[in-house]
Parts: sequence; structure tokens; C-alpha cells
Amino acid sequence: MSDTTDELVPILRVENADRAAQWYSRLGFVLEGVHRFEPGFPAYAFMRRGATNIHLSEHRGDAPPRGVVYWYVDHRTLETFASEFSVAIERQPWCDEIQLTDPDGNRLRVGCPNDEDDAGFTATTTPG
Repeated sequence: MSDTTDELVPILRVENADRAAQWYSRLGFVLEGVHRFEPGFPAYAFMRRGATNIHLSEHRGDAPPRGVVYWYVDHRTLETFASEFSVAIERQPWCDEIQLTDPDGNRLRVGCPNDEDDAGFTATTTPG
């Protein structure tokens, strides 16, 4: 058994990693590094916000264009993001959420659980 923590990191396709990194910095992400196989080749950017990671790739084969990511945050953070991007928080049966679109058409659905009873949700158990 490994002592490492599992982590799932979305890769989003972007045309310009510098421009995309600036946009994601508005959400508190910090650029940790950029990889290029050679000068002039497509960039692959690594960004982090606390324990949350996101990768931005100019490589055409890494991710489909106009991807979508769902990101759970606390309500205060959700309100901060809604204010920063001048969008309304929408109440859904599963979450209060906002939808943001980056400069390359990737969508971020950002949500915070609410106290609504989601009649459409069916809980399942994990085999033990």
C-alpha cells in the first residue's frame, strides 16, 4: 500500500497558456511552472490553488476543446468568485453554483452544497 495521496487533476485545452493562466489567477490559482519540449513548442502549464490543481495544455492531443470541470468550494469562496466575475449564484437542487467560461471556452461549474433535498439523486453504496 502506498503512503501517497491520490489526486485527480483536470487538463484543459487552451490556445494560449499565458493568457489562460492570467484568467485562472483571478480564481486564486498560482502558476507553478510551464513545460515545453523545445523552444517554440506548445506549452503545458501547472497551476495550483491550495490543494486544488489544474493543468492547461496547448498540445492539441491532451484534451478536447471546450472541456467542463465541476469544482466544489465553500460558500464564501463561491460568493467571492461570483463577485469577481459579476455572475449570479444560482440555486440548484444539488448545489448553489455559478458557471464561468475561460477565454478558450472551457466551462467551470463552481458549486457549494446547499440544504435542498435533491429528489433526483440516488445514493449508492461502495462495495466493501
